[in-house]
Amino acid sequence: MSSLVDIQAGGLALDNIRANGLPQESVKVIVGASGGPKWFVLSGLDKALLGEYFRNRTTPLDLIGTSAGSWRFSCFAQDNPLAAHERFEQGYLHTCYSEHPDPSEISRKARELVASIIPEESIHQILNNPVMRFNLIAVRSHGLTASDVKPLQMAGLGLAATGNLINRKYLSYFFTRTLFHHSAYEHSEKPEFYHASDLTTERVKLSAANLVDAVMASGSIPVVMESVTNIAGAPEGRYRDGGITDYHFDMRFHQGDGLVLYPHFYSRMIPGWFDKALKHRRPSPQNTDNVVLVSPSQAFVDRLPYQKIPDRNDFARFTFDERVRYWKRVVQESTRLGEEFLELVASGKIRQVVNPI
Repeated sequence: MSSLVDIQAGGLALDNIRANGLPQESVKVIVGASGGPKWFVLSGLDKALLGEYFRNRTTPLDLIGTSAGSWRFSCFAQDNPLAAHERFEQGYLHTCYSEHPDPSEISRKARELVASIIPEESIHQILNNPVMRFNLIAVRSHGLTASDVKPLQMAGLGLAATGNLINRKYLSYFFTRTLFHHSAYEHSEKPEFYHASDLTTERVKLSAANLVDAVMASGSIPVVMESVTNIAGAPEGRYRDGGITDYHFDMRFHQGDGLVLYPHFYSRMIPGWFDKALKHRRPSPQNTDNVVLVSPSQAFVDRLPYQKIPDRNDFARFTFDERVRYWKRVVQESTRLGEEFLELVASGKIRQVVNPI
């Protein structure tokens, strides 16, 4: 049995894998969650997907991400995805802040990182990639949540958290989910996530004029960072982190034949940002029946420094040099996850190790 990778699947996906394994052509959608530096634990798995698993892909693969997930997938959709991934990894690893950075400094450093991930020549590649079809989610803020004045914004977030506690649908009073989508959907069949309607949702086509701003908005953490405004082609407003509504998602990603691959840093899915403390709030089984969740096992996490995966508290917990050493070690260890995933797929052993979600 696998000791490093946990593989879980919804009912439909479980039956499919046990019968057929997990050939790459069976995957129609890939999902990337919010989570800041947690993504480092998936670095080796991403490299295995880009360098081997999806290397010869010729049919469309729909990518949908929020925050760090969208930043990862902006690399997937470039002509040299491994080089883009390296820029993201190294840029994030070595980002250095002052002792007490304010939202302006953090946002400025984040925009510099996004500019290095997506240089001018890569914008056309992402927008026109016929195979890796890039999509992301940000949210447009309303009322107090739209304020960049910290006390007012926090008051708005408190009201949103209270509404969400009652019912997740009340998030629509405070935020409008905005799907920035690939242009191919104007001329071809749209993936099921395009039609998401559980929350108020707007759809904006990605373009050369808005791609970088949309990626920035998708990762603009409330209170910590400034909002993103004046996004070309999008309704006027202040845009923030897509994880607010879709932290780990609770939506139907794909309808019909085919599976949804979800490389995730946790073995569980938390629908929205305000659901972190709500143990009862889990995605609908209907939305996960075709999902394959691939995550590091507890045994893998236990062998990492500090027996944990990276998180945003590391910026305050460690000195710059300590943090870089720690995160580099996590990246190195994550290579094992990619190697084991590829071996399980190639050998067919994935049929025996997959478990129900």
